[in-house]
Amino acid sequence: MYNEIDFDKIDIDSKPPLEEPARQYYFIERCRERVKDFEQKNGRLPKACVTTFGCQMNARDSEKLRGILKQIGYEEASEGEADFVIYNTCTVRENANTRVYGRLGQQKPRKKKHPHMMIGLCGCMMQEPEVIEKLRKSYRFVDLIFGTHNIYKFAELLFDRFEAGEQIIDIWEGTDKIVEQLPNKRKYAFKSGVNIMFGCNNFCSYCIVPYVRGRERSRKPEAVLEEIKRLTKDGVTEVMLLGQNVNSYGKTLDTPMTFAELLQKIEKIEELKRIRFMTSHPKDLSDELIEVMKSSKKICRHLHLPVQSGSTRILEKMNRRYTKEEYLALVERLRSAVPDISLTTDIIVGFPGETEEDFKETLDVVRKVRYDSAFTFIYSRRTGTPAAAMEEQIPEEVVKDRFDRLLKEVQTIAGEVCAVHEGTVQEVLVEEISGQDDACVTGRLSNNLLVHFPGNASMIGSYVKVNLKECKGFYYIGELV
Repeated sequence: MYNEIDFDKIDIDSKPPLEEPARQYYFIERCRERVKDFEQKNGRLPKACVTTFGCQMNARDSEKLRGILKQIGYEEASEGEADFVIYNTCTVRENANTRVYGRLGQQKPRKKKHPHMMIGLCGCMMQEPEVIEKLRKSYRFVDLIFGTHNIYKFAELLFDRFEAGEQIIDIWEGTDKIVEQLPNKRKYAFKSGVNIMFGCNNFCSYCIVPYVRGRERSRKPEAVLEEIKRLTKDGVTEVMLLGQNVNSYGKTLDTPMTFAELLQKIEKIEELKRIRFMTSHPKDLSDELIEVMKSSKKICRHLHLPVQSGSTRILEKMNRRYTKEEYLALVERLRSAVPDISLTTDIIVGFPGETEEDFKETLDVVRKVRYDSAFTFIYSRRTGTPAAAMEEQIPEEVVKDRFDRLLKEVQTIAGEVCAVHEGTVQEVLVEEISGQDDACVTGRLSNNLLVHFPGNASMIGSYVKVNLKECKGFYYIGELV
């Protein structure tokens, strides 16, 4: 394991190992030498900032980047102070790309003023060929560019940039490789994301993720269990199992294992108190998994189950592979097995060809399921996806009207649903000092709702009983019991 490696004993005068992760340990040590040179020259350690755009998978990748940078010797800093700024990008929607280009524009004059400064780009946006071409032509001041498949090579690529003194671009079309035992630096001491699989095989017609994240590949269950056990020894009591579609976990393993079977093994880890997971594709959510959720004492009473549309006709165009009726039947089975489950979802408005009747079907699902919350999105046309070439793109004013109507419906229902817990006492994991009041802390219930109540920093990471006095829509005001 990397935390048992004595990097000072790595022979950097020899050739780099061929096997992983030993090869990356070697390049971490080579980069450490560069950091020592920087410190001698400037009288301080270099500073780095990793900024994350997008999903929980990206957030977990950023923790690995921070862990490697920490091992190399960088100190964390804000974007405005950093000697090395890295953007871990998302490309699910077009505005995500626009935001990254905007940040690069802000950094260009800083880099001109401080020539030693470096800028790195990685993540999903980098897997788009047209993006790389644009960066080659118009953003030559970016030092290091890599994608989603070779993030484990970060230390090696950074060393290559030190050696070359010019822009390094290393983009892979795909990979079947999973490299374990790399450093990571968690955001929270008491909870952590854990990748159980990478990539996606679903090819929803609107989604670019399978093209930028590659084909589905599952981590070996032994590796997942070992990582979680190591995390619990380091103080972690809650894990979030991550994958583009966790319900299809295990299909690519030499010895197939279902997600439900993996959950049962994870549940046996004594020090672990809470298990969360996302994202679940409705078409792969099995009765076996529902049964495991029903009997579990550790799986949180929250499930994120993206519906995307309530219209069977639109779902077929989206290539979601379930109908409105099948989705509603699944929700009924879930609620029957786990009556107190909190359901959240994703909904896209304005998909090509969506009629007013199709939209009303979506409203009907929202009213029947009564989600605790929903992430609502206006359809974003992504070049390279089948939906981008579809006719009947919906006029902007029509989409905006539907989006506003949907948002109002979602918020009204969510306020009613969340309020049912008012006056009850719930177990809460204290996460941080409240951003609104230094005399209060913020905690999270099993069902993923937040509660703010009087407390102090000594409570962070602990589980406490809280009386939920008043519902404020999407969160509670409470008091310690």
